[in-house]
Amino acid sequence: VSEGEGSHGRCARRRVPAGGGDVPLLRGSEVAGGQDAPPPQAPQQAGRQEHRGAPDGDIIDCVHISHQPAFDHPFLKNHTIQMRPSYHPEGLYDESKANVASSGDGERPMVQLWHRNGRCAPGTVPVRRTKKDDLMRATSMRRYGRKHKPTVANPMSVDLAMLNEGGHQHAISYVQGEKYYGAKATINVWEPKIEQPNEFSLSQLWILGGSFGEDLNSIEAGWQVSPDLYGDNNTRLFTYWTSDAYQATGCYNILCSGFVQINNEVAMGASIFPISGYSGSQYDISILIWKDPKEGHWWMQFGKEYVLGYWPSFLFSYLADSASMIEWGGEVVNSQAEGVHTSTQMGSGHFPEEGFGKASYFKNIQVVDSTNNLKAPHGMGTFTEQSNCYDVQNGNNADWGSYFYYGGPGRSANCQ
Repeated sequence: VSEGEGSHGRCARRRVPAGGGDVPLLRGSEVAGGQDAPPPQAPQQAGRQEHRGAPDGDIIDCVHISHQPAFDHPFLKNHTIQMRPSYHPEGLYDESKANVASSGDGERPMVQLWHRNGRCAPGTVPVRRTKKDDLMRATSMRRYGRKHKPTVANPMSVDLAMLNEGGHQHAISYVQGEKYYGAKATINVWEPKIEQPNEFSLSQLWILGGSFGEDLNSIEAGWQVSPDLYGDNNTRLFTYWTSDAYQATGCYNILCSGFVQINNEVAMGASIFPISGYSGSQYDISILIWKDPKEGHWWMQFGKEYVLGYWPSFLFSYLADSASMIEWGGEVVNSQAEGVHTSTQMGSGHFPEEGFGKASYFKNIQVVDSTNNLKAPHGMGTFTEQSNCYDVQNGNNADWGSYFYYGGPGRSANCQ
């Protein structure tokens, strides 16, 4: 997590990576080319380490990379793990720019609370343990770890009836009209207040393919506060995917098979640290998702240091080719408890016009084009169902590139 600067501050520029080479592949405990993968260790050792006593009560298990939940998927039974992407949107992939197997010696800055108790060893991946209480909060075992549809903002259609039936509300920027092969953004990190346990507040990017009907493909990543999913009000890193509009496929994080994690230091669903304060220090995270032009998988990078893993291309129909829309922004659930609008906050809980240090932002917004290059989005629009509850205002300058402020308090004198 990096400390944010005002829109007139100087943002660090990433140097263009160079180099590349063959992509290491791992099947089970073997690496293509005859090299040995880090062997599984005894259960009482790094094969399944427990990091107890984290401030938020999480337990992180260090699971051997070939035993992670992804491989429960029938199409992944004999899948060869790709240990690094072939190409990065800024050139051939250079492992020194985003190390996928660091030593875990604690020298990197702490970005998640569980890092206070160490990190997982190379050859393993961190998996947040699902507790009995997590399952008890779910409406059903089948729906555990899944979003309730509809959950994607459709700027072309505002369903006012859905707003009155406890729907999802958004404040987003978006682009459409081209083929997109990825997206990037730096997202201000806050801890919005949630009114009802079954509500959430998140800030994310959406990689979308297909229509807004039953066949929607979506890859999503960002931060969220979800008492129902996690049992607390902590701000957590999350991902999501679906290939059928949130019906039967996909899930949060690695709560089902699909996403293949290769990184041993960042846990999906774990608490982010530190968090921004109103009129105080500002912190943000950077997320990049892109389609590897060689293998076709969709990769995720967190910050400058961590390439986390990938969604295999065969999980999707439309996204197996490209995305047709990219969205960035906030989303909340408005359950309309007692017939009034929720007071669940989006972003910082303050409206965009309050600006830096008070309102939440997305900055350095970019898309990946057909030549695998990052570029500024063209024709970026904004959308919100009820701007008197949550709003969005975009802009552009030399330091932040394309950016926007977004969010709001929810229920107020102007939002009932």
